[in-house]
Amino acid sequence: MNPDPFFSGLYVPLVTPFTTDLRLAPDALARLADDALSAGASGLVALGTTAEAATLTAEEQQTVVRVCSAACRAHGAPLIVGVGTNDTAAAITSLRALAAGGDVAAALVPAPPYIRPGEAATLAHFTALAEHGGLPLIVYDIPYRTGQALSAGTIAALSRLPGVVGIKHATGAIDATTVEVLGAPEPGFAVLGGDDVVLSPLVAAGAHGGIVASANLRTADYAELISLWHRGSAAPARRLGAELARLSAALFAEPNPTVIKGVLHAQDRIPSPAVRMPLLAAAAGPVRRAALLAGSRTRQVSPV
Repeated sequence: MNPDPFFSGLYVPLVTPFTTDLRLAPDALARLADDALSAGASGLVALGTTAEAATLTAEEQQTVVRVCSAACRAHGAPLIVGVGTNDTAAAITSLRALAAGGDVAAALVPAPPYIRPGEAATLAHFTALAEHGGLPLIVYDIPYRTGQALSAGTIAALSRLPGVVGIKHATGAIDATTVEVLGAPEPGFAVLGGDDVVLSPLVAAGAHGGIVASANLRTADYAELISLWHRGSAAPARRLGAELARLSAALFAEPNPTVIKGVLHAQDRIPSPAVRMPLLAAAAGPVRRAALLAGSRTRQVSPV
C-alpha cells in the first residue's frame, strides 16, 4: 500500500499586498496568511507566480518568507517557497539559503523556463537540485510558462528521485499524461492540481490536493472541495466544484493575480489592488464579476 504523501490538501499561494505607492505591506500579508490557515488550508506557498515574486527585491522576498514562516509556525503548517530560475547553479544557491533558515518544508521549482533544455536535461537539472539544494522539491509542470511539456515517463523518473516529493500539475488539461501520472504514483509522491478551473475533476481522478491561487478567496470552500472528494462525497463535490470553477474562471479573466488583488481590496483585506509592472491592475468590470462570485460584502469598485 502506498503511503499518503506529506503534501496533500489545499495550499494557498498568497498574493503579495502592496500599498498604493507599491511598497510591500507585510501586516496585510500576515493577515492573509493567518486567514488562509484558519480557514482550513493545509499550508501556504510564498514567492509563487501569484506573489509577483519576479518583481520583489531580495530584501522583500526575505520579508515575505519571514512573514509566511511565522504564520505557518503558529498554525503548525508547512510552508512551500517558489524558486524559479533557469540557472541550475543559482537555483541550488537559493535552495541552500532557504534550507539554512529551517522553516521551509519544500521548494516549488518549475522546469527550466525559456531555455527549453529538453526532458533529459530537465531531469538532470532536478537531479542536481535534489542532490545539492538541501530541500525537498515539488516540480512545477506548467508548459505554457516554461515552453516545454514533461512526458509521463519523465514525471515518473522525477518522482523516483530522492528529495522530489511532488508535482504541481498545471498543464492546462486533463489528458492521457494526467491519467498515467495519477494511475500509479510513487509512494509518498504528491500530485497537486495547479489549474484552478479543473481542480475538482483532477482531485476526483486521484490528485492529492492543489496549489490554488483562487483560494486566496473562499479558502474554506476550496479546502472543503478537496475534502469532499477524498471522503467519496461525489454529489456535493461536483456541485461545489462547478461553483468554484466559475469563480476561478472569473479570477483569471485578466492576468494573475490582478483580479484576485482587486477582489481582496474590494473586501478591505489588502490596502490596494496595486500590482507591479509589467502587470497592470485589473479593470473594474472583471473585478466586480469575480467579487459577486467570491461572496462576502465588498465595497464599490472604482471604474478603470
